[in-house]
Amino acid sequence: MAAAATDLSRPLLPSSAGNNPTNTNSDHNPPSQHIITINNHMGFPQSETPTNQDSIFLQTQFRFESLDDGLSRNEENPYGVLGSDGFDPLGSTTVDPFRNQTPKIQGVYEWIKMLVCVPIVLLRLVLFGLCMLIGYVATKTALHGWKNNQNPMPRWRCRVMYITRLCTRGILFSFGYHWIKRKGKPAPRETAPILVSNHVSYIDPIFFFYELSPTIVASESHDSMPFVGVIIRAMQVIYVNRLSYQSRKHAVNEIKRRAASNRYPRVLLFPEGTTTNGRQLISFQLGAFIPSYPIQPVVVRYPHVHFDQSWGHIALATLLYRMFMQFHNFMEVEYLPVISPAQHQKESAACFAERTGRAMASALNVVQTHHTFADYALLSKAAEAGQENFAPFMVEMAKIQKLYHLSSSEAVDFLERFLAMNPDSSGCVNYQDFIRVLRLKHSRLSANIFGFVDVNKNGLITFKEFLVASAHVLKLPLFRRACEVAFNESDEDKDRYLSLLEFGGSMSLAIPALAMNEIQALFEMFDIDGDGRINEDDFATCLRRNPLLIAHFNHHFIHKDLDAESGLEEMV
Repeated sequence: MAAAATDLSRPLLPSSAGNNPTNTNSDHNPPSQHIITINNHMGFPQSETPTNQDSIFLQTQFRFESLDDGLSRNEENPYGVLGSDGFDPLGSTTVDPFRNQTPKIQGVYEWIKMLVCVPIVLLRLVLFGLCMLIGYVATKTALHGWKNNQNPMPRWRCRVMYITRLCTRGILFSFGYHWIKRKGKPAPRETAPILVSNHVSYIDPIFFFYELSPTIVASESHDSMPFVGVIIRAMQVIYVNRLSYQSRKHAVNEIKRRAASNRYPRVLLFPEGTTTNGRQLISFQLGAFIPSYPIQPVVVRYPHVHFDQSWGHIALATLLYRMFMQFHNFMEVEYLPVISPAQHQKESAACFAERTGRAMASALNVVQTHHTFADYALLSKAAEAGQENFAPFMVEMAKIQKLYHLSSSEAVDFLERFLAMNPDSSGCVNYQDFIRVLRLKHSRLSANIFGFVDVNKNGLITFKEFLVASAHVLKLPLFRRACEVAFNESDEDKDRYLSLLEFGGSMSLAIPALAMNEIQALFEMFDIDGDGRINEDDFATCLRRNPLLIAHFNHHFIHKDLDAESGLEEMV
C-alpha cells in the first residue's frame, strides 16, 4: 500500500466546526479553551452520586479534549486511515430503460377507439378463455403420469403439447397480434442450441413457445402462476433464483447439459433478466454464454404510436386491458446470424456476451446501458416507498458490481437506508437527514463524512453517491481489520462484549458532548440481536450495513498499523 495510505501515526479527527457542516477552514477556528463543570454540565444535584451512564461523560470528556488539541484541523477525508483517497461516483444518467412511454390513456382518438372496440373485446375474451381452457386440458394430459422430468419429454407427449402451442397462437390473436412479421429464420438446433432474445413484454415467451417450443430459463416465481405454471412445467423450464449463487450455478449446469443433447429442445434465455421498454438493451447476465455453445440472437420489436406494449412501470392488468382495446398490435421478430465463441482465443463469457449484445443493439438501433436486473430491484423498492421519480434510484449496477462486487441484496439494503433519509423530489438528501438516520449529531467529523459522500459539493447527496461511497469504504482492504481493531479497543474489560458505558466512551471520543439519548440510539443501532450488549458479530454486521460509521472509530487507529497487524501483503 502507498505510504500515504498506511501512515497511521498522523492526526485524524478534526475538532468541531460549529453549525456549518461545510466549514472546515482552520483559519476561522482558533484553539478552544475547555472548562468543565461536572455538576452543572451533567445536571444532577451535588447530593447525588452519578450513575454509570452519567459517568460516560466524566470518563471521556477529558480524554476527548486532550485528544482534540493534537488533531489536524485540515483533515477532510475521514477514511484516509483505511487507505482511501476518495472515490469516483461513476457519473450519472437520466436514462430509464424500464419506463413505459404510454402509462395512461391520453387523447380523443384513444377513447373513441376503446368505445368502438368494446364488442370486439367481448369476442376476444371468449377466444382467450376457450384457448386457455383447451391448452390447459391438453397440457395436463401430456403431463399425466410423467414423473421423470429430468429427461426429455417422450415424443407422444410432445405431440399432445402441440395442441397447446396452437392454443397459444389463438391467445396471441385474442391480444390483437393478428399477424407477426418475421425476418430471418431460426438456425437448426444442431447449429445453435441456444437462443437469446431481448425481453420487452410477457408476449415474448408466449410467441417463442408457439414458434419453437424451446426450454426457457425463468424465475422460480413463475411456477406458481395459475394456468401458466402448468404450461411452464411442461416446457421443462430451467428455474433460477437470480439472488442465489447456488441457483445460478445450477441453472448454468442445466443449460450446458441440455444444450449438449439434441434430444432436448433448444434453450431460450432472456439475458437481460427482466423486461425493458425496448428503447435500450441493458447489461446481459452470463448464463447463456458460460457454456460456450453457438448462440443465435433474436430481437423483438413492438412498433407503436398510441400504445407502448412494453411491461415497464405499468401494472399487468392495465397492460392486458390496453392490449384487448387495440384494433391491432404490431410485433416484429428478427433472427440474427449465429454467433460462435472464439474457441482459439479462449474467449471469456463476458466478451462473448459483449459481442452478442453489440449485434443485437445494432439490429435494434439502440444502445446497451450498464443497467442490470439489480437496477429493476432498486426501482421496485423505490416504488414501494412511494417515490414517483424512479430515475435517481437506478445506478447502472453493472459498473458498481464490476468495481466493488456488490450484490443486488446489498444494494437494496443501502437503498432502504437512503430512503429513510427522506429524499426530496429530485432524489437528493440533505445533511440533517443524513446524520439523523445514521444516529449522529452535528460535528466536524459528521460534516467530513457527509462531505466525503457529497462529491459534487452542493450540500446534497444522491443515492448513487451514497451507494458508491458506502461500497468503496466497505470494500477497502483494511475495512474488516479496522472493524476488529475498533471492537477490541472499545472493549476495555476484554470480555468480548461492549456495554453501554464502553460503547459510549468510544463514541464520545469521536463526537463531543453526546447526550445520553444519542448514545442510547447509537447503541441500539449496533445491538443487532437486541440483548442489551454488543458482541463482535453485532458490531461487524452494523458496520457492514453502515460502513461510513467506521470513521467514528478512527481514534483507535492513530497508533495502529492495521496492515501489519492483519498480516496483509503490502499493497503498492
